[in-house]
Amino acid sequence: MRPCQLTSLLLLCAVLSACGLGETAATAATTANLQAQQAQQAQQAQQQMQQLKQQIDAANVQNQQRLDEAVKEAQ
Repeated sequence: MRPCQLTSLLLLCAVLSACGLGETAATAATTANLQAQQAQQAQQAQQQMQQLKQQIDAANVQNQQRLDEAVKEAQ
């Protein structure tokens, strides 16, 4: 193999390796970004669930008060 061909082959290998490393880094960054988004969405879902629980608890208290008043009036 001539030196020029060997040099070209080595450069080609280096470029392809660099492309692979770049893709690996991009994939890792994308994965990290998706994980951060999922964590944020999970936190938002947790907050929404807590708010809904509070609303249900408040509605249950109000319904119990109405039931108690209706029982008193019926007696």
